[in-house]
Amino acid sequence: MENLKSNPNSHLTSKERNSLSHPARILLNKKLLIGDVLDFGCGFGNDVKLLKEKAINIEGYDKHYFPKYPTKKFDTIICIYVLNVLLPEEQATVLMELSQLIKPTGKVYIAVRRDLKYVGFRMHKIHQKKTYQCNVILNSKSFFRNKNFEIYEYQHYNQLKRNQNIDCPFCNPDAERELIVESATAYAIFDKFPVNEGHALIIPKRHCANYFELTFKEQAACMFMLNKVKEIISKRFKPDGFNIGINIGEKAGQTVHHVHIHLIPRYNGDVDDPRGGVRGVIPNKQRY
Repeated sequence: MENLKSNPNSHLTSKERNSLSHPARILLNKKLLIGDVLDFGCGFGNDVKLLKEKAINIEGYDKHYFPKYPTKKFDTIICIYVLNVLLPEEQATVLMELSQLIKPTGKVYIAVRRDLKYVGFRMHKIHQKKTYQCNVILNSKSFFRNKNFEIYEYQHYNQLKRNQNIDCPFCNPDAERELIVESATAYAIFDKFPVNEGHALIIPKRHCANYFELTFKEQAACMFMLNKVKEIISKRFKPDGFNIGINIGEKAGQTVHHVHIHLIPRYNGDVDDPRGGVRGVIPNKQRY
């Protein structure tokens, strides 16, 4: 993936406006800005200010202009023209953050531009610094589209009903299960039968039994999410170590034939002798 340090000027694409952005106006008119609302990547905060004047209970977050990170979950989140100016790794990070900040039954509306004539780095006309832009296609429901922009409606993966692979528990995760984090390609939940407190599963959304048959993009998305889940679990449970494991094939112990990566927190004293770690899958080979 790209080095994030190569895209330091994404905030320069923010614009001052005296009226609501078109996506925000559509969502307002359709009465979709419900409950506690967050404008994620709000830039100078124009939409936040104007929506507050219309009695919408909204707050804004922007890494550069309103850097106080939200401390609660929201009923509705809007994210307008943010992803178009971010590199792929940054986009994945934002999607994971959105999935953490929305309530389990809440909705996120992500607006992306559809009028870009140039993709890549270009010299900003006003600031005369290199800024990045790209087209973005998400696998969420397309809520609205015209020639200039598209709005996606995102909900937690386990809140959506599906008709395919109905017998697969990872294609159809329980709505009551806590979703830890989600991206366009993968999601993470806590194991239903945890080995230790905080035992998590990182799962690609595409139904595939064999990790080695995932695409490079899918493998990369899972590993990128693994790092994020490790951060979350470390902060929440404060483990002393981790085991990471993937069962591939029945002879290796796989019981659910949909790829899932185990992230198992380890704690001081959880076993008498932890030496050998994952070598313990064959008990008499654990010590050497």
